[in-house]
Amino acid sequence: MSRLVRLEHATRVARARAAAILMAVLLLLYLFVAMGYAITFIRIGEPVATGLGVALLVLPLIGVWALALEFAFAIRSDLLAARLEREGGIPDEGLPTLPSGRVDPTAADAVFPRYREAVEAAPEDWRAWFRLGIAYAASGDRRRARWATRQAIRFSRASARA
Repeated sequence: MSRLVRLEHATRVARARAAAILMAVLLLLYLFVAMGYAITFIRIGEPVATGLGVALLVLPLIGVWALALEFAFAIRSDLLAARLEREGGIPDEGLPTLPSGRVDPTAADAVFPRYREAVEAAPEDWRAWFRLGIAYAASGDRRRARWATRQAIRFSRASARA
């Protein structure tokens, strides 16, 4: 991976971490405020108020659960990235960047088939899936990048158990 691409990735990761921490703090603050209102509504004792109180208890807990899943995904993908980096397996395509510093999606699309073929050749290799996720991210397809990274995490865990 070129130095510029590494710097861009590190900057994006740092921003994402800061945003995630801020969201976690705000969610916890919301959770405490909502719990106070929930208890107040439940104490009123009327059916509508009790229903609102229960909703105010349940909905923030769903948010905490979703946030925990996102943090787990981030930690696991960071661990795989560090492991692949130590192994020297992070792609170093030297792709051109746009003035914004992001990888040119057209250039990323041109190298994408190689990573897709690697996954087809070794469908249970977490390294191939992780590289495919990097290629998807460089192409600007964040949804598929997360999906491929989840596959990499799943296959990494399976190979660790074997």
